[in-house]
Amino acid sequence: MRQLSLEGAWVHEPKVFPDSRGSFHEWFRASELSEAAGHGLQLAQANFSVSRRGTLRGIHFADVPPSQAKYVKCVRGAVLDVIVDIRVGSPTYKQWEAVRLDDMDHHSVYLAEGLGHSFMALTDDATVLYLCSEGYAPGREHGIDPLDPELSIEWPGGITPLLSEKDAAAPSLAEAEKQGLLPSYEACRAYYAQLRARG
Repeated sequence: MRQLSLEGAWVHEPKVFPDSRGSFHEWFRASELSEAAGHGLQLAQANFSVSRRGTLRGIHFADVPPSQAKYVKCVRGAVLDVIVDIRVGSPTYKQWEAVRLDDMDHHSVYLAEGLGHSFMALTDDATVLYLCSEGYAPGREHGIDPLDPELSIEWPGGITPLLSEKDAAAPSLAEAEKQGLLPSYEACRAYYAQLRARG
């Protein structure tokens, strides 16, 4: 697990073993994640999405606690996965990092509770798996406009973004902060400490 520039975000870069039959790799190992994050991933829900090229999902996040940590992998095609620090008070607040996930390198990303998540499909039929620490709970789920100029996320050029009605209507980061929707860095750090104490 290699830590990214945002606290609470890592990328898993497995060794892939190809042969005449195909290939093999370990896409998740609990001990590696636990060593990196300081606690394990309690699996509560596994999601599966298929997206046409240009589909832009997110930026999604949930109330802290318990929010929803995610371990994300693209098993077919390719996506540009983007993690956004939306934790008010964080040293990297408003910053983001992008990781290409595809069916060649087989990288995965882990993002801790309180971080925002989004991705754009770079190919048709881009298929993504998410392991989630908590189940979906509509009352505590929120979104931010992934095209918010203040965030200036560098989405790939030459691809027209396709957003759901819900994502297209999501507030900007500034609007979400004004509405009190964003998690605080202090609350997130306290929750991470609770998770580490549990192991």
